[in-house]
Amino acid sequence: MRSSPSSPPLRPDPLFQRLQSKAFAYFQYETNPLNGLVSDKTAPDWPCSIAATGLALSAYPVAVERGLLSHAEALQRVLTTLRFFRDSPQGPEPDATGYRGFYYHFLHMQTGRRAWQCELSTVDSAFLFAGMLTAAAYFNDDSAEQKEVREIAHALYERADWLWAQAADGTIGHGWHPESGFIPHRWQGYDEGLLLYVLALGSPTHPLPPSAYAAWASTYEWKHCYDLDYLYAGPLFTHQLSHAWIDFRGIQDAFMRGKGIDYFENSRRATLIQQRYAIDNPLGFKGYGADCWGITASDGPGPATLKVNGIERHFYDYQGRGAPFGIDDGTLAPWAVVASLPFAPEVVLPAVHHFIHTLQLHDHHPYGFKASFNQSYVDKPGMALDGWVSPYFFGLNLGPILLMVENYRSGLPWQLMRGCRYIIDGLRRAGFSGGWLDTDRHTR
Repeated sequence: MRSSPSSPPLRPDPLFQRLQSKAFAYFQYETNPLNGLVSDKTAPDWPCSIAATGLALSAYPVAVERGLLSHAEALQRVLTTLRFFRDSPQGPEPDATGYRGFYYHFLHMQTGRRAWQCELSTVDSAFLFAGMLTAAAYFNDDSAEQKEVREIAHALYERADWLWAQAADGTIGHGWHPESGFIPHRWQGYDEGLLLYVLALGSPTHPLPPSAYAAWASTYEWKHCYDLDYLYAGPLFTHQLSHAWIDFRGIQDAFMRGKGIDYFENSRRATLIQQRYAIDNPLGFKGYGADCWGITASDGPGPATLKVNGIERHFYDYQGRGAPFGIDDGTLAPWAVVASLPFAPEVVLPAVHHFIHTLQLHDHHPYGFKASFNQSYVDKPGMALDGWVSPYFFGLNLGPILLMVENYRSGLPWQLMRGCRYIIDGLRRAGFSGGWLDTDRHTR
């Protein structure tokens, strides 16, 4: 097992292996072997998510190290995926796979063409690039196939025209439609866009200037909740996704230097605030407590309005739920709790135990945790869990389980990206310094 002196000590706990094994099974079986595309979720005839595909590319090295996949098979899966994106059509046509080096959010699983007239997505392309770069960092020997992995991954990342995606205010746009042009929304306010900006600044071909990062950071909201000060973002996943690839421990940009913490500590505080909100349970939802929390963007039981114990409740479908501010309809997401493991294991592990053993939400499912559950939605006496459980598994949920558990166990994903020159250049151009960024000089 690869490790580094700065990584946490290896914890060969069977729980972690079980969590990772079931999460990886999604990428093992919900991937088209002919092109490497990964289904967004387990619904009939559902399209590929490029973000889930990026998570799959990041998952293959972890699967090899944990004995879930052979090195040879992982290499072939990576090559199949990279060759598809290299050879797929790029252009302004509405049925292309991508344009200007970016890719459409959803692609047809078989053809790899744009699905649902969806947007060309900057952030989902960033997750895909992060997966490509993770694979390139892992498959690093001199064999012809591993050289090809690195050559394709680097070329695809370097092709993205970040300047084209920059809005007039300096921030990055959410996306683009060939029919109507750029989406009016921008990546503003702290969120999963942290990785997006690092990759945009780190490009050796079409980089955004440091002023783009400053424009984004100028929209941050610093809040005080439950006796903790932190950089606010409501959905829990926004405090995790960038951290799946980048080790933010001990490194700071100008904003965090001014606050005296780093983004890792900020995510720890966000995790603790989520738990405290569930203990407080201001809206009185069933099941919430110290070991039952985790509000994030997720599938939900609605849209519906039901009277529950004399209270009229509004339930939603897929929404960007958040706490302590934002939408809360009683829907919790176990995967988002697991993905906070590196930040606050002392509160995460009891909650994971509750989800697995008390609510029985994990072991009898082929891919582990489904997207979400809601104990307030209905009441079915005699079941281990009273209420609604999502019928689906999502690749975007299971990937962070695999990666963040591994970051807690060995730090492998972090270590791979600490050797990626694009990540390092992006961090430095964003103004990050300190910790491993000042001491690690191996920028291969």
